[in-house]
Amino acid sequence: MNPVSNHKLKSTPTRKKRRGSFIERTLSTLIRKTERALFAEELARKEGFLQKLDPRVKIIGLLALILDATLARNFFTIIFIFAIAVLLAIVSHVPLRTLAVRTWLSVLTFTGTIALPVIFITPGDALFRLPLLGWTITAQGVTSALYLLLRVETTVTLSLLLVLCTLWTHVLKGLRVLGVPVVFVVILGMTYRYIFVMLETARNMFEARQSRLIGSLDARESRRIAAASIGVLLTKSFYLNTEVFMAMQSRGFRGEVYTLDDFMMRGRDWLALAAFLLLALAGFWFGRQDSLQSFVNLHF
Repeated sequence: MNPVSNHKLKSTPTRKKRRGSFIERTLSTLIRKTERALFAEELARKEGFLQKLDPRVKIIGLLALILDATLARNFFTIIFIFAIAVLLAIVSHVPLRTLAVRTWLSVLTFTGTIALPVIFITPGDALFRLPLLGWTITAQGVTSALYLLLRVETTVTLSLLLVLCTLWTHVLKGLRVLGVPVVFVVILGMTYRYIFVMLETARNMFEARQSRLIGSLDARESRRIAAASIGVLLTKSFYLNTEVFMAMQSRGFRGEVYTLDDFMMRGRDWLALAAFLLLALAGFWFGRQDSLQSFVNLHF
C-alpha cells in the first residue's frame, strides 16, 4: 500500500468524528450551563462579606452603585466604582477568573462591537486616519466608546455580584419587600425555574437520542434532529406551563410569593447599608463633575 492511500485511511475517521459530534457538543453545553448554576448556588452559601449581609442591603447598595456608574460624567468615578466592585468580589470569595470569563471578556466583546463605529462617526478632533479606508478616528468618539465600555463593565460586574452572592429566592423576596410589584417578581421566579426545567428536559432528550445512535450523522441529519427536538421541547414547555399553573392554583397560589426565610437586620447590616449609601452619595457627587480637574479647581 502506498503512503498516499495509507494517509487517507488514517485521516478519514478523524474527519468523520469531528463532523458527527453535533449531539455531543449540544449535550456538553447543556451540562456546562447546569454546572454554572450549581456553582452560583454554592458560591451564595459561602462565608463571604456579601453572603453574610441581608439581601435587602445588597439590593439597595449595589443598585445605588449601579445608578452612580450609569450617571457618572467622568472616568474617575466609574473607575472608582469598578474598583469597589472588584474589592467586593475579593472579600466575598468570588473568583476573579469567573468575573473575567463571564463578565469582562463577554462585555468587552459584545459592547466593543457596538462601540467600535462610534469612534469613526462621532464628529470631533481627529486623532488618527486609517491608511487604506481613510476613516478618521476622533477624540470625542474614543471618549464616548470608553465611557460606554466602562459603564457596562462596572454595572454588569455589580449585577453579577448580587446574583452570585445571594440565593435567588432571597433576591426575589428582597425585591418584594422593597416594593417591587408581585407580577414582576413572579415572572422572574418562574422564568428562572423554567430555564432549569427546560435544560434538564433537553439534556434528557439528547441523552436518549445519543443512546439510540450507532455511528455518526451527517450535517443535514443533525440539523433535522435539532429542529425536531426544538419543536418537541416547545410542546413540552407549553403543557408543563399549564400543569404547573393548575398545580399552583390548587395549592392556594393567588399571586403572592412566600418563603420560609425571614430577613432580620443586624448591626453589620446597618453598618454595611450606611457604607453603601455613603459611597453612593460620594459617587453621585463626584460623578456630577464633568471632569476631576474641574472639581479640583472649583474647591481648591
